[in-house]
Amino acid sequence: MSLNIVLFKLTLGLYAVTTGLYLFSAVANREGSDRWGRMALLVAFAMHTVTLVARYVEAGYTPVTNLHESLSFFAWALAGTFLVIDWRLRMSVLAATTSTLILVMMLFGSLLPMHVQELNPALDSLWLPVHISLAFLGNAVFTVAFVAAVFYLLQERMLKSKKFSALYYRLPSLETLDMINYRCLTFGFPLMTMGIISGAVWAESAWGTYWSWDPKEAWALITWFFYAALLHGRMTTGWRGRRAAIFAIIGFALLLFTFLGVNLLLPGLHSYTSMGS
Repeated sequence: MSLNIVLFKLTLGLYAVTTGLYLFSAVANREGSDRWGRMALLVAFAMHTVTLVARYVEAGYTPVTNLHESLSFFAWALAGTFLVIDWRLRMSVLAATTSTLILVMMLFGSLLPMHVQELNPALDSLWLPVHISLAFLGNAVFTVAFVAAVFYLLQERMLKSKKFSALYYRLPSLETLDMINYRCLTFGFPLMTMGIISGAVWAESAWGTYWSWDPKEAWALITWFFYAALLHGRMTTGWRGRRAAIFAIIGFALLLFTFLGVNLLLPGLHSYTSMGS
């Protein structure tokens, strides 16, 4: 078993511990109880970084060329993004939910073939790490926006029905959740835009055309237009609250389909030929 696979399994275990600690913190709701979860997430993220570096050294290319590697990279980007956000806001319920999503991605990735594969010549480009980093960082930021949007709708529903569960008292205010949603949109959209632009430049150098209307490209553009409309609505017409939360959830569904659904269901230049490649 290669070193990067051993490290991946160790990282998976650390994320499981992190999720357990954050869930305990969310349930206990004691001041400072999320500290151990945050420290565990930091350790897991550091180990994950080492894992990616080890796979890069073994493979000789940025490890994002199959579904296992993509899920691992997505989880790493989400962990790093949330660490930055949580360092200031300290929200145990959102942390528990986000770490659970990271753990699910890692578990899914662990079920797929993990051996290093030969790089497709079309992917042998300096644009690979640039395009992938921008795209996955944007995806990670939008994932946090999705989590905040879900809890916004849950809290608003409890307020309207005047039926308050234990979850209500552990959530940030509606204003804070809406602020997170908006801030994530303003950071995620430029990252997504630069990811699409870098991908187009890479496509021109690899295939001689900036845009080929490959299914992945088409759905990426649809998702981009959706988030562009949401950002325009928030900045110019004052969209906020419930409407913004619903649109953030729809946007994430489009993003998820672009990331997984298109690759697995629609044949094209970006499709995985199998679950492992």
